[in-house]
Amino acid sequence: MLNILLVGCNGKMGRVITELCRQNEQFRIVAGVDLFSENTAAFPVFTTIEECREKPDVIVDFSRPSSLMSTLKFAVSYNVPAVIATTGHSPEQRELLKKAAASVPVFFSANMSLGVAVVSHLVKRCAAVLGDDYDIEVIERHHNQKVDAPSGTALMLADAAASSLSQQPVYTYERHSLHQARSKHEIGISSIRGGTIVGDHEVLFAGVDETISLHHNAQSRNVFAAGALRAACFVADKPAGMYNMDQLVEETLTNF
Repeated sequence: MLNILLVGCNGKMGRVITELCRQNEQFRIVAGVDLFSENTAAFPVFTTIEECREKPDVIVDFSRPSSLMSTLKFAVSYNVPAVIATTGHSPEQRELLKKAAASVPVFFSANMSLGVAVVSHLVKRCAAVLGDDYDIEVIERHHNQKVDAPSGTALMLADAAASSLSQQPVYTYERHSLHQARSKHEIGISSIRGGTIVGDHEVLFAGVDETISLHHNAQSRNVFAAGALRAACFVADKPAGMYNMDQLVEETLTNF
């Protein structure tokens, strides 16, 4: 059984993870942390992680970027692996992740869906074969309450494609402001906001007389929660270092 300290336990994703753990005997949440102290869960909830005296096997943080420093400090102090499932970190916070990873295993991904990780893996393969002769476009769709654009996942997929190209591309976000033909070495990234779309990402490879599309559609938040729990299992017994969904997928393929 994997004992979890859940940061952000009273948020939308925290509640989904709590329910998944309740249904799966492989996981047990030993404590939660949330600024909102309402507690209807079957585990103790603290308003700050410093109050927690439980010794978990792994931390899963689905709170806010502002909690990152305290989460990492706890992880390093008690030598606990951490899954950081929040996004929108500043460059300084990214450095904090790297610094903590020198002492403990830290799992971080812009998207916790295993399906997105598989799509990202396929994007790299496609770009390696097609990239120099095909135009690459990333289209992402989210609900009308999402404030950042493009999404972290869209950038992650663009980065996946760029990593396999022979020349570093330029990312183009606002094509309506450009009055010129598309250049060869660019990746277009388009954002759509509307309704209650949980998350929809498409990577389009457009060539002469044919197109190839890799598409992922998240229909509920469960896919992100399930991916975070899988990441927790993956990182629980790893040595110190930075880990991500790409490595989880690679290890799964290796063990297949």
